[in-house]
Amino acid sequence: MKDRLELWINQMKLRWNRPQLSMPALTWLPFPLLLILIFVIGVGIYWSDEPDAFDIVAITTEKASAAKARITTGSYTTSTVIEAMETLLNKRGGYLSNDIMPPSLWLDNIPNWEFGVLVQVRDLARSMRNDFSRSQSQSVEDVDLIVAEPQFNFDSQSWILPATENVYQEGVDALYGYLDRLQDPNKPEAQFYARADNLREWLGQVEKRLGSLSQRLSASVGQIRFNTDLAGDAEAVQSTKTSQQVVVKTPWAEIDDVFYETRGAAWALMHFLKAVEIDFEPILRKKNALISLRQIIRELESTQQPLWSPIIMNGGGFGLFANHSLVMASYISRANAAVIDLRNLMAQG
Repeated sequence: MKDRLELWINQMKLRWNRPQLSMPALTWLPFPLLLILIFVIGVGIYWSDEPDAFDIVAITTEKASAAKARITTGSYTTSTVIEAMETLLNKRGGYLSNDIMPPSLWLDNIPNWEFGVLVQVRDLARSMRNDFSRSQSQSVEDVDLIVAEPQFNFDSQSWILPATENVYQEGVDALYGYLDRLQDPNKPEAQFYARADNLREWLGQVEKRLGSLSQRLSASVGQIRFNTDLAGDAEAVQSTKTSQQVVVKTPWAEIDDVFYETRGAAWALMHFLKAVEIDFEPILRKKNALISLRQIIRELESTQQPLWSPIIMNGGGFGLFANHSLVMASYISRANAAVIDLRNLMAQG
């Protein structure tokens, strides 16, 4: 035992006295690359923070004061659309959906959030052009809304010739033109008609968007559903025959995309409905529909709660882990049901 101990001590002495190899002269080179990587990751995290909600009353008042104009019917809705688009273009990192350089290149949560906002802006801008600004189907379209609506429908991922941001800014400028004329009593050709039928038309678009998002969110776990495409009409036909049962499942790689697209859509819609509550208040009171509208807003506000998980989890419906898509689908489905009820109220005399 003593001999083994002495042998071990001698071996340790040899190792201790062995000359150390000098570090290669080039080992310092990866350090700057590491710093760059850390910086890029930090910027990506900073840019991935979703914008906060804004006060539509304060924004509308601010825009009216800057233009030295009066607030009138339609001011809140128009100002809110403008602010939503300006938030899209001027938030942290700017508009990211068309970026081709790191860190935007590998960020997908915020670009999907941007697309959700953009779809809602497009729908409302179309309704403003076709319905809110026109007294009848035969009336003339507003000159500024003719410009704004197609600009917002430009390719969301074009990075050059022209850049998406530039095209969308042209749409925002056209909305400012409409807002200025709307608030100028000497320019009666610019109008915003807060009528029940106009509101119902836009809510129809909202209903379809929320229904689609709800289905895509619920399909995160995969379901076998009965095909109800032709339900309710015995004589209805479709171009291609499909099976009576269909498997509906959102691909695994798209689950977080759908989640953040829904967050963006709910963020925009929440603001738009708050503006509608003010601009359409006489109609909503007459129909006794204010509570229904406020319930939709409350459900949409619930979708904006902070997300404490670093990833979008896709656990089973009653499994051990959470399923963020199903939670989001619950809020969206309830909001959509309330939208359907509100549309029915708008149709009543």
